Amino acid sequence: MTDLQQDLARLRHSTAHVLGQAVLSLYPDAKLGIGPAIEEGFYYDFDLDITLSESDLEKIEIEMARIISEKQEFIQYDLDKKAAIEKLESQFYKHELIQDLNLPSYSFYENGSFVDLCKGPHIRNTSEIKAFKLLKVSGAYWRGSEANKMLQRIYGTAFFHPKDLRLYLTRLEEAKKRDHRVLGKELSLFSIQEEVGGGLVLWHPNGSFIREQIESFWKKKHYKNGYQLVHTPHIGKSDLWKTSGHLDFYKENMFDSMDIENQQYFVKPMNCPFHIHIYKAQQYSYRQLPVRLAELGTVYRYERSGVLHGLFRVRGFTQDDAHIVCTKEQAHSEIREALNFSLDILKTFDFKEFKLFLSTKPKEKSVGSDKDWQIAQEALEEAIKESGLPYDVDEGGGAFYGPKIDIKIKDAIGRQWQCSTIQFDFNLPEKFQMNYVDSTGERVRPFMIHRALLGSIERFFGILIEHYAGWFPLWLAPVQFKILTVNDALNDYANAVLTQLTDAGLRAELHYGSDTIGYKIKAALREKVPFMLIIGEKEKEASTVTLRHKSEQLGALSISELVSRYNDNKLTGN
Repeated sequence: MTDLQQDLARLRHSTAHVLGQAVLSLYPDAKLGIGPAIEEGFYYDFDLDITLSESDLEKIEIEMARIISEKQEFIQYDLDKKAAIEKLESQFYKHELIQDLNLPSYSFYENGSFVDLCKGPHIRNTSEIKAFKLLKVSGAYWRGSEANKMLQRIYGTAFFHPKDLRLYLTRLEEAKKRDHRVLGKELSLFSIQEEVGGGLVLWHPNGSFIREQIESFWKKKHYKNGYQLVHTPHIGKSDLWKTSGHLDFYKENMFDSMDIENQQYFVKPMNCPFHIHIYKAQQYSYRQLPVRLAELGTVYRYERSGVLHGLFRVRGFTQDDAHIVCTKEQAHSEIREALNFSLDILKTFDFKEFKLFLSTKPKEKSVGSDKDWQIAQEALEEAIKESGLPYDVDEGGGAFYGPKIDIKIKDAIGRQWQCSTIQFDFNLPEKFQMNYVDSTGERVRPFMIHRALLGSIERFFGILIEHYAGWFPLWLAPVQFKILTVNDALNDYANAVLTQLTDAGLRAELHYGSDTIGYKIKAALREKVPFMLIIGEKEKEASTVTLRHKSEQLGALSISELVSRYNDNKLTGN
């Protein structure tokens, strides 16, 4: 975390305390949950007798502004358990936290009339809060458990400068316009229906077409880069998940077992064990490594209904998984190639800004030798440095089974998204007794690298919808050209144009009917078709069409010229 990020977190955590004070001032019987800083703001959970509305948030903001104007200092002190419970009087949610923490002493922060159980840190006084905004209120179970009471969570954000807040709120407004759930429905790309099941995606024809384009591109690139594509089952015997460790450490994220001929089976939460068994189906020598296995494999994970969110959080999703099995000596080159390959794919979708994150060996529990960790971490860091991209190191932040690189992309409105992960694994090769024969004839444990490039097709598709605001580029758009006639008398010529375009491999549709040309243009804009081809009497006589992209007229051209420009990748718009 950078200094600025730490300072913002301190500011936002302090603003959360001001929010807590304001709510107690307006609703004295409110019970406090927790109020942390989060990535882009803060929240506080409250148990209230009323249901808050947008107008209530405005009222709370006014009270917060009054508190801020008092320049209240944040004062820290420690209390023992008995004194801590007495200090918070009727705040029984805080009492529960105190009991569960069971510490020798407890840190408190006090500003004005507000006292909270908190380890800090905080700003000096409330006057440092220059720009804040309450954003929304939603429900949240106490401590994230559906067995507990639903509280009301107020979200907000704060910045050091009003200009930064204005830019952030503008970005939020733009994000609303790009919401993939709204555009997904308007463009008939996908749906999630309760009759089918929460978190289970139905891909409509338009969405399926785009998905097919993405997957076809993905497959061609993988074949070209030395990967072998595989397909694996959707279920596996319990012994498989016992060996992998999923039943011991991941079962709460798996769906319940099914009984088949007195044996337990589980739908797969991951593809890794299947790829390992494909590798183990034959004996490899060092001369045959590396082996790169890739799959667009659909997995299923149990997610609570309260956290499901469009395509971003689902229960069934397709990972673009790959597992690279290599020797220790090949680790550096394989990581370099995997990173370059990931960046190359992401750039194809018009992502231009990237930031890398290196997570290293955890300080406590880990598997694998220190030497292997060193080789892996050096390979990751060397590849990052060669890329020339900015990166952060999360010391000790790696999984117990290996270090990793995460790639974050920045979308069209400046938001960062986590996509690709390149992860070493020293655990599964040991558990599944993977090996290869080295130059001396000895069986040796290989290195294994997990690599998800897009992350999941569903989530990446949601990111693309918002990145493009629904205006998919020409190569992805289900309909590339909408043919619009000024009147029905031109339909014969329009149909001839349609035939020429489809024969040339272009995707076009004709808007039939007696609607006005203005209505037809509006309809094409709503459908977010990349290009419109306007046909009037003048175009018919000249055997041309007038090309239009959104609101921009791009001039008249013949069909042969249009096809030629398409094939030469020279069709561009705003």
